[in-house]
Amino acid sequence: MAQSAEHVLDHLELFRGPEYQQMLANKKMFENSRDPAEVERIKEWTKTPEYREKNFAREALAVNPAKACQPLGAVFASVGFEGTLPFVHGSQGCVAYYRSHLSRHFKEPSSCVSSSMTEDAAVFGGLNNMIDGLANSYNMYKPKMIAVSTTCMAEVIGDDLNAFIKTSKEKGSVPAEFDVPFAHTPAFVGSHVTGYDNALKGVLEHFWDGKAGTAPKLKRKPNESINIIGGFDGYTVGNLREIKRILALMGIQYTILADNSDVFDTPTDGDFRMYDGGTTLEDAANAVHAKATISMQQWCTEKTLRLVSEHGQDVVSFNYPVGVSATDDLLLALSRISGKQVPEQLARERGRLVDAIADSSAHIHGKKFAIYGDPDLCYGLAAFLLELGAEPTHVLSTNGNTAWQDKMQALFAGSPFGHACQSYPGRDLWHMRSLLFTEPVDLLIGNTYGKYLERDTGTPLIRMGFPVFDRHHHHRSPVWGYQGGLNVLVKILDKIFDEIDRKTNVLGKTDYSFDIIR
Repeated sequence: MAQSAEHVLDHLELFRGPEYQQMLANKKMFENSRDPAEVERIKEWTKTPEYREKNFAREALAVNPAKACQPLGAVFASVGFEGTLPFVHGSQGCVAYYRSHLSRHFKEPSSCVSSSMTEDAAVFGGLNNMIDGLANSYNMYKPKMIAVSTTCMAEVIGDDLNAFIKTSKEKGSVPAEFDVPFAHTPAFVGSHVTGYDNALKGVLEHFWDGKAGTAPKLKRKPNESINIIGGFDGYTVGNLREIKRILALMGIQYTILADNSDVFDTPTDGDFRMYDGGTTLEDAANAVHAKATISMQQWCTEKTLRLVSEHGQDVVSFNYPVGVSATDDLLLALSRISGKQVPEQLARERGRLVDAIADSSAHIHGKKFAIYGDPDLCYGLAAFLLELGAEPTHVLSTNGNTAWQDKMQALFAGSPFGHACQSYPGRDLWHMRSLLFTEPVDLLIGNTYGKYLERDTGTPLIRMGFPVFDRHHHHRSPVWGYQGGLNVLVKILDKIFDEIDRKTNVLGKTDYSFDIIR
């Protein structure tokens, strides 16, 4: 055997042992394998423009879409409120997926419960599951609020959350006055950003519009506070803390809505925190009185911002503010709304970012990039690349729509580096593969799933977005603001320099530029 109790091998080495290699060889006998030459021929054909045309013509199939489903976003939004337990009306398997996805990215436990619907609930409805599930959740986990969302099963059979929650309260599952906001989040439409939007809107409607009929509707009394919404963001820990720092420097009174920066970054100090931080329920209710609400991600919060606007507030939205110009726009909006001046400290941070860009522009200028991910992330990164003099040649968003595409194309048209750039809404990572083979670029930016594209196409991957499973702790550093822009710049440069070194590493043959100084 390759290993023993005294010599335990990591799986990276274990499966290279002779017994495992023989096992894998034997397995191929039962796989109905094809002629290797024919497999290789087809593989090469899939890299051609002819195949790309067929690939982009497909309509009834998605291959590795760069998105997740609505309830994941609902869970992400829900844990941003004080003492809140996400409750997903559906099967346990679905909830296990949401919890594992968040835990693997943030390296933190992710609390969420399920109504545990099975085959009988799919036939007769899930009311009893809701009654029992709310009672168990309330009594076992002692939350201050339970936020309910749905999976495919509950939506296909048409379970009515509002009616189910009312019945559950009548049955004594939770007290009548206990906060149970809800949102219908069918996983077969939209994506995780849609689910985030629906869940956040559901929470605000619950507090602002009379707690589902159990309390009077709040009458807005405008004050000087500003609401901030981060949106679904894999860098929520670093980004929201950076926004708080900026707001504190400007002396602005604010409320972060759905602030999950602490629950995804709990300390190891001997105390388990099922709920940590979060927007207090009182602040969530009083947020109706704010003079304005600012969203960091337009396409993450479309329904929520409409609700906010209907309540008389000014609304402003951004598209993942990375870099100089995007941060300028954010600070100017904060200054205009609040009447506060942008402090010298932030002006100096801007100058440092500009200086860093100037120092490194020769290495980035003219480089071609491909980007994939959520609509706002793609827009923000593309805008920053254009600012750096790079060309975001392919920008693909599976959950992007035609409005997003129009805005992307306007961004490209407004830059001398955008003339050859194209955006692709509703496409998946198999489409991106065709793009990388037929119109190669220098670098790829996206989440962990791009590592397969990196291996297949040879395009170096810079990991950004959600999820990032195979690298640790990126989420703790901001990518918004001037400081965040500097972090993104360094990540891009590190990959560029690593690639230069990798390609100039053969002694006496390619090492003519294996320089100490870059």
